[in-house]
Amino acid sequence: MKKVISAEQAPAAIGPYSHGTSYGEMIFTSGQLPVDGATGKVVEGGITEQSVQSLTNLKHVLEAGGGSIDTVLKTTCYLANISDFAEFNKVYADFFKTDCPARSCFAVKDLPLGVLIEVEAIAHKL
Repeated sequence: MKKVISAEQAPAAIGPYSHGTSYGEMIFTSGQLPVDGATGKVVEGGITEQSVQSLTNLKHVLEAGGGSIDTVLKTTCYLANISDFAEFNKVYADFFKTDCPARSCFAVKDLPLGVLIEVEAIAHKL
């Protein structure tokens, strides 16, 4: 049975979607933007600060769904500028230290709110 995931620490959705859903032991997150859950605003700074916030929001959603960063099987990462790839990788490596999940990373024309990064994941429950 499908369950909707709502993470109190993650920012509210900016459209008609949930933070994520789970089905059985699987967790599917929506794309997480670099929006501070407390203020509802995009974090200041460049790709490093925005990557930290997006991945922190992803972590909150995974935990609210019964998973963790360690249970992520696959991520999809969207960058507004592919020249940010190396800097994003540095931050990503701080979150996924060992047994990294499969990953796709794309440069896209635009992201919501003019942000530099969006990250989504598929994971399993603990």
